[in-house]
Amino acid sequence: MSLRALVHYDPRIWQLSIMGSLLCLGVVFRDFSLQPLQILLTFVAGILTQKFFLHTRQLHARGLLSALITCFGLCLLVRSSTLWVHPILASLAISSKFLLRIHNRHVFNPANLGVILGLTLFPETWVATGQWGSDLSTALWLIAGGFWVAGNAGRLDISAYFLLFYTTLFFAIRIGWYGYPLSVMLHQLQNGALLLFAFFMISDPMTIPLHPWARILHAFIVAVFAYVWQYGLYKNQSLIWALFFASLLVPLWNVLFTGPAYQWRSS
Repeated sequence: MSLRALVHYDPRIWQLSIMGSLLCLGVVFRDFSLQPLQILLTFVAGILTQKFFLHTRQLHARGLLSALITCFGLCLLVRSSTLWVHPILASLAISSKFLLRIHNRHVFNPANLGVILGLTLFPETWVATGQWGSDLSTALWLIAGGFWVAGNAGRLDISAYFLLFYTTLFFAIRIGWYGYPLSVMLHQLQNGALLLFAFFMISDPMTIPLHPWARILHAFIVAVFAYVWQYGLYKNQSLIWALFFASLLVPLWNVLFTGPAYQWRSS
């Protein structure tokens, strides 16, 4: 299959190109605290881990695109003062796809789990959500790319539901109840970290509920949890933790609301 045909065939190609451009632009123009060797080791560890499980379980060569997406996600979000944290997280995150499974589906979004493991296991590791800023150009690029990728994957609905619930909570409480100016919410909606999460993490077809109604419930739980975590408990990385805990409920939603299993259209 030609590259042009593959791009139209598998939405992960578009996701990789967008995430790759974000990483390159971030390193060049936003001074990401990320060394080239950290990036290289992340991808080497991720690909080797994927190939290891494919070989030991005698599976066909598949999932390499998803492994690359996980590596990009970790490079975009995680920062560490050491070289070895990124490759370890990549290996653990991709291993989770094969080891942490319920009803033949992996439980956690690998990049999300990798970030959580980095925050909890390695003291000199942090998440650089503020690196994206809130400028309009970055927001428009993420929205356009996110619409294209999630739309082609058939899971734009959960991105839209999450943004609807989260912004409604923000507007009703921060603007309506506390009286903050509307510009505060507009600033929030231009936050690159929020848009990256909405279009490239919570929309992962392999770890969200299968039924459309369950996806609405999942998006609602993530939005409420994230809002309470940040503005009620005053804790950091609300989106990352919200998705992590909400993912534990997805196997239950798939039992209560049955739906067809999602399959990528290529390996």
